[in-house]
Amino acid sequence: MKKLLAMVLVLVMVLAVGCQSAPKEAPAAAEPAPAPAPVEKVTIKFAVQADSTDALNQIVKAYNDSNEKFQVEAVVMTNDSGNMHDQLLNSMSSKSGEYDVISMDVVWAGEFAAAGYLEPLDTLIKDKGWLPTDFNAGSMASGKYKGKNYVLPYFSDLGFLYFRKDIVSADDASKLQSGQYTWADLLKMAEGYMGQKGTKYGHVYQSKQYEGLTCNLNEFTANWTDIKGGLEMMSKFEKSKATPEDILVYTEGESQAAFTNGESVFLRNWPYVNGMVASGEQPVKADQVGFAPLPGGSTVGGWILGINAASTKMDGAKEFLAFIAGPEGQKINATVGSYMPGFNALLTDKDVLTANALLTDPGFQNALKTTIARPVVANYSEVSDTIQIKAHEYLSGNGKLDDAVKAIEEKLK
Repeated sequence: MKKLLAMVLVLVMVLAVGCQSAPKEAPAAAEPAPAPAPVEKVTIKFAVQADSTDALNQIVKAYNDSNEKFQVEAVVMTNDSGNMHDQLLNSMSSKSGEYDVISMDVVWAGEFAAAGYLEPLDTLIKDKGWLPTDFNAGSMASGKYKGKNYVLPYFSDLGFLYFRKDIVSADDASKLQSGQYTWADLLKMAEGYMGQKGTKYGHVYQSKQYEGLTCNLNEFTANWTDIKGGLEMMSKFEKSKATPEDILVYTEGESQAAFTNGESVFLRNWPYVNGMVASGEQPVKADQVGFAPLPGGSTVGGWILGINAASTKMDGAKEFLAFIAGPEGQKINATVGSYMPGFNALLTDKDVLTANALLTDPGFQNALKTTIARPVVANYSEVSDTIQIKAHEYLSGNGKLDDAVKAIEEKLK
């Protein structure tokens, strides 16, 4: 009996040891959690003309890389501004949301805003902590209709005065660059300096019957505040020996050629002429040229940005518009494309100044501070046509001053 009990105890101990040494069964591996489905970005359509630089591509890429909710697709439209205007008009007049953000010539905003095609931007500007004065004045004025702001600048352009600083005295150059001079002062200088260093003319500008005449008269009239005085002063220039006999057929091309070929002391034109001078391929070289604001302000050109009021993606449209018109997008446009920034703080940015030396000139900086818009009206083409026709009739001696003034004033109302 004792022997049997001992054998049972041994068997129990063996079984106990076996149970302790047996490997434990590994728990079943948990199945991996499914990866979150990628969030599909909402596409914002940006209607814009082709860019000969890489600036547009880089702006779109920078925005798309930094935004998790929206992505922008640039819809490149025709570079024929008239055709682009008509294409946008046809789309927006049908209340189509095919474009969310649109770029516009500065003279289109009044027409589009009056028709209700543009979304007001005052709330956006306020929400970003900006003021309208943070942007180029002329560009903003071009899109201010009935007290509301409908645009922000894309890139600005402006008319200003070029002068031969190797001919003009230091005192006169200083006066010109400061902007503290009148049209009468300029005419006197033009008559006094013409003929020096092989020049034939004192001053050249644009006064053919076309859009350039509207721009020049905008400056001569100080933004339409003195239409009669502006027309009279323009007539004095036209009749002076300081201007070519055929000044009434001059456009940008004829006036630019007269200056860059060394034929004129003064020139009113756009920034592209400086690029031609800076290339070194023209008879007149960069070190001979100075820049100044015009007495009545500098007509703004360039392009502006707005939001299609029929957009179904308003939040994304506003985000992208704020990006492209704000400091980040504007800096890309200025440094990559050498475009004139519309965000004023960038006018002193080191990288921007390095990319565009014209911005470092004090005379040009003063011109940027005095930009003025052409008439912001619903029927701009009709108004500009009247201005051109009536002004040219008077300047050519085929019309009366009072008739021209009356017709222009009535159209501007």
